[in-house]
Amino acid sequence: MISDSFNLPPLLRQEAQRCAASLGVSLEEFIVSAVAEKVEILTEHHEYPVFPELTYRRGASGLAAPVLHGTGLRVQTLAIASQQWGLSAEQIAAEYDLSEAQVNAALAFYAVHQQEIDEAIASEVALESAYNV
Repeated sequence: MISDSFNLPPLLRQEAQRCAASLGVSLEEFIVSAVAEKVEILTEHHEYPVFPELTYRRGASGLAAPVLHGTGLRVQTLAIASQQWGLSAEQIAAEYDLSEAQVNAALAFYAVHQQEIDEAIASEVALESAYNV
Protein backbone atom coordinates (compact mmCIF):
# COMPACT_ATOMS: atom_id res chain seq x y z
CA MET A 1 0.00 0.00 0.00
CA ILE A 2 1.48 3.35 -1.06
CA SER A 3 0.29 5.46 1.87
CA ASP A 4 1.86 3.07 4.39
CA SER A 5 5.17 2.53 2.62
CA PHE A 6 5.65 6.07 1.32
CA ASN A 7 7.09 8.33 4.01
CA LEU A 8 5.50 11.77 3.60
CA PRO A 9 6.49 14.61 5.91
CA PRO A 10 3.79 14.92 8.61
CA LEU A 11 2.33 18.26 7.46
CA LEU A 12 2.24 17.15 3.83
CA ARG A 13 0.58 13.87 4.86
CA GLN A 14 -2.08 15.79 6.82
CA GLU A 15 -2.80 18.09 3.88
CA ALA A 16 -2.90 15.16 1.46
CA GLN A 17 -5.29 13.29 3.77
CA ARG A 18 -7.49 16.40 4.02
CA CYS A 19 -7.57 16.77 0.24
CA ALA A 20 -8.25 13.06 -0.25
CA ALA A 21 -11.11 13.18 2.24
CA SER A 22 -12.62 16.24 0.56
CA LEU A 23 -12.54 14.34 -2.76
CA GLY A 24 -13.96 11.21 -1.16
CA VAL A 25 -10.97 9.03 -2.02
CA SER A 26 -8.34 7.17 -0.01
CA LEU A 27 -4.93 8.69 0.59
CA GLU A 28 -3.46 6.03 -1.70
CA GLU A 29 -5.86 6.93 -4.52
CA PHE A 30 -5.07 10.62 -4.04
CA ILE A 31 -1.30 10.02 -4.19
CA VAL A 32 -1.58 7.81 -7.28
CA SER A 33 -3.76 10.43 -8.98
CA ALA A 34 -1.35 13.25 -8.07
CA VAL A 35 1.65 11.31 -9.35
CA ALA A 36 -0.20 10.36 -12.54
CA GLU A 37 -1.10 14.02 -13.13
CA LYS A 38 2.51 15.10 -12.64
CA VAL A 39 3.82 12.36 -14.94
CA GLU A 40 1.29 13.38 -17.60
CA ILE A 41 2.42 17.00 -17.42
CA LEU A 42 6.10 16.09 -17.58
CA THR A 43 5.66 13.67 -20.48
CA GLU A 44 3.47 15.93 -22.58
CA HIS A 45 5.13 18.08 -25.20
CA HIS A 46 5.13 21.03 -22.83
CA GLU A 47 8.86 21.22 -22.23
CA TYR A 48 10.47 23.43 -24.84
CA PRO A 49 14.24 23.40 -25.39
CA VAL A 50 13.91 26.91 -26.85
CA PHE A 51 12.27 28.09 -23.61
CA PRO A 52 13.98 26.16 -20.79
CA GLU A 53 12.75 28.74 -18.27
CA LEU A 54 9.15 27.68 -18.89
CA THR A 55 7.00 24.66 -18.20
CA TYR A 56 3.32 23.91 -17.85
CA ARG A 57 1.36 23.52 -14.65
CA ARG A 58 -2.19 22.22 -14.40
CA GLY A 59 -4.37 24.77 -12.64
CA ALA A 60 -7.61 24.49 -10.69
CA SER A 61 -9.53 24.35 -13.96
CA GLY A 62 -7.63 21.23 -14.95
CA LEU A 63 -6.07 23.00 -17.91
CA ALA A 64 -2.31 23.24 -18.30
CA ALA A 65 -0.96 26.78 -18.33
CA PRO A 66 2.58 27.92 -19.19
CA VAL A 67 4.50 29.12 -16.12
CA LEU A 68 8.01 30.24 -15.26
CA HIS A 69 9.96 27.36 -13.69
CA GLY A 70 10.19 27.61 -9.93
CA THR A 71 7.74 30.48 -9.60
CA GLY A 72 4.31 29.20 -10.59
CA LEU A 73 3.83 32.58 -12.26
CA ARG A 74 1.76 32.21 -15.42
CA VAL A 75 3.00 33.60 -18.70
CA GLN A 76 -0.42 35.16 -19.23
CA THR A 77 0.06 37.27 -16.09
CA LEU A 78 3.25 38.74 -17.51
CA ALA A 79 1.64 39.16 -20.93
CA ILE A 80 -1.21 41.13 -19.36
CA ALA A 81 1.30 43.29 -17.45
CA SER A 82 3.09 44.03 -20.71
CA GLN A 83 0.22 44.28 -23.18
CA GLN A 84 -2.63 45.71 -21.11
CA TRP A 85 -0.82 47.60 -18.37
CA GLY A 86 2.02 48.82 -20.61
CA LEU A 87 4.79 47.79 -18.20
CA SER A 88 8.33 47.32 -19.50
CA ALA A 89 10.28 44.11 -18.88
CA GLU A 90 12.26 45.96 -16.22
CA GLN A 91 9.07 47.13 -14.46
CA ILE A 92 7.52 43.65 -14.62
CA ALA A 93 10.71 42.12 -13.21
CA ALA A 94 10.63 44.56 -10.29
CA GLU A 95 6.90 44.06 -9.69
CA TYR A 96 7.10 40.24 -9.59
CA ASP A 97 10.62 39.85 -8.15
CA LEU A 98 11.96 38.25 -11.33
CA SER A 99 15.02 38.76 -13.47
CA GLU A 100 14.60 40.63 -16.72
CA ALA A 101 15.80 37.46 -18.48
CA GLN A 102 12.85 35.53 -16.99
CA VAL A 103 10.41 38.23 -18.09
CA ASN A 104 11.90 38.37 -21.58
CA ALA A 105 11.72 34.57 -21.89
CA ALA A 106 8.05 34.60 -20.85
CA LEU A 107 7.24 37.42 -23.26
CA ALA A 108 9.09 35.64 -26.08
CA PHE A 109 7.07 32.50 -25.32
CA TYR A 110 3.92 34.61 -25.38
CA ALA A 111 4.86 35.99 -28.80
CA VAL A 112 5.15 32.45 -30.17
CA HIS A 113 1.98 31.18 -28.44
CA GLN A 114 -0.06 34.38 -28.44
CA GLN A 115 -3.30 32.90 -29.78
CA GLU A 116 -3.34 30.08 -27.21
CA ILE A 117 -2.56 32.43 -24.31
CA ASP A 118 -4.96 35.14 -25.48
CA GLU A 119 -7.72 32.51 -25.64
CA ALA A 120 -6.93 31.45 -22.05
CA ILE A 121 -7.07 35.08 -20.92
CA ALA A 122 -10.40 35.61 -22.70
CA SER A 123 -11.84 32.45 -21.12
CA GLU A 124 -10.89 33.64 -17.65
CA VAL A 125 -12.36 37.10 -18.29
CA ALA A 126 -15.61 35.50 -19.47
CA LEU A 127 -15.70 33.22 -16.44
CA GLU A 128 -15.08 36.16 -14.10
CA SER A 129 -17.84 38.15 -15.77
CA ALA A 130 -20.28 35.25 -15.36
CA TYR A 131 -19.59 35.02 -11.63
CA ASN A 132 -19.61 38.79 -11.04
CA VAL A 133 -23.12 39.31 -12.42
